[in-house]
This record gives sequence, structure tokens and C-alpha cells, in this order.
Amino acid sequence: MAKLEMKNLYYRYKGANKDVLKDVNCRFEGGQLNAIVGPSGSGKTTLLSIMAGLDKPTQGTITINNIDLNDLDLDEYRRDSVSMVFQAFQLFPLLTALENLSFPMEYKGMDKNQARERSKKILESLGIDGDKQFRYPSNLSGGEQQRVAIGRTLATGAKVILADEPTGNLNDENSYKIIDIFKRLAHEQGFCVIIVTHDMEIAEQSDNVWRIKDGTIEKIK
Repeated sequence: MAKLEMKNLYYRYKGANKDVLKDVNCRFEGGQLNAIVGPSGSGKTTLLSIMAGLDKPTQGTITINNIDLNDLDLDEYRRDSVSMVFQAFQLFPLLTALENLSFPMEYKGMDKNQARERSKKILESLGIDGDKQFRYPSNLSGGEQQRVAIGRTLATGAKVILADEPTGNLNDENSYKIIDIFKRLAHEQGFCVIIVTHDMEIAEQSDNVWRIKDGTIEKIK
């Protein structure tokens, strides 16, 4: 199972006179649902960006399966090892739900028909079936769009899922469905799921909860 770990990690924006993240030490493992909570501006999204390989720490290390990200091709890392789910879904608006999933598989060289069939199965497992698979994102509800977005992460083959406020644009009913999907992915399929959230319902149902305040992080569950 995938393991993502940070040791003595600091981060400071260019030109700034203080660290946004300070001496961060934490480990996230496959098979577990992890939540990162904290007030706005505390460094949650910055930490997620570093885990995604979009930013590099000023000091310290981040490793995946004990391999330092500095020793990896970050484009390949983002393509094959980690995948992100966003609050605003970030689906391709001119592609159908099915095409949104098959695109990353075809991009990696999978046969078009094989990608299409795998996409169908993934969407069906997430409750997106029938004609909904052929709808454009604008013709799907918010909850359905987020399920398609989760499906797209599964289509990449990455075993680490990073989610940034994934229920922020959803009502309670759809939020519960999304939480349940993440729990199943972690507990039944071994994914390492890391969610940055203000939603305490997610925190309560997570296996591990980390709190960031003023750039420092502590495990509270």
C-alpha cells in the first residue's frame, strides 16, 4: 500500500519573512482515511500542494513509499502516484462523464475501447450509470459531478488521493455520499485518502485527524 511521509518539513513563500509550515512531521498510509483540519490561512492547502508535488518544501523531506520526491520526475509522480479531487470538481466541460474518465487512460496509452469499458465500470461503481455517463458536466448535479471527479482519480491508477474541500459545494445528502465513497476506497480498496476539510463530519468519520494551526501540525485522532 502507498505511504506518504513528511519529515521536518518547512515552507516559506518567496520574499516572505516567516514560515507558512513549520517542522511538519506526519505519515499517511494506504487503507486509511485521513483528514487535515484547521482555520483558513493555517497552511492546509499549502501542505496539500506540497504533497501533490506542485510546490517544493523550503526545508525537510517528503517521500512516497520511502522514495524522496526530489529523486522522482514530478510530472510522472503527479500522473501515476497521486491524484487530486477539488471543491470545484475541475472536470473538462466539453467532455462527457465517460470521456472525462477515459481521457487520462488513453493519454497513458490504453486502447480506446478498453479505456471506455473500464470507465463505464468505475462510473457504475460510483452510482453514475445509464445516460448519465454520456452527459456533460453542466447537465449533472453537483454530487454527480464530484463522483465523476473521484472516478477520474481512480482512472489514473494513482493510489494516493488528495482532496481539497471535496464537500464544500455540496448539500448534506451529497456530502454523506462522498464521505462514504472515500471510506470505501480507503478501507476496501487500500487507497491512501487525504482530505483537507472544514467539514467536521469528515473528520469524525476519518481514521486519523491532523490539525494545522499557525503552520504547525499535530495529530488529534
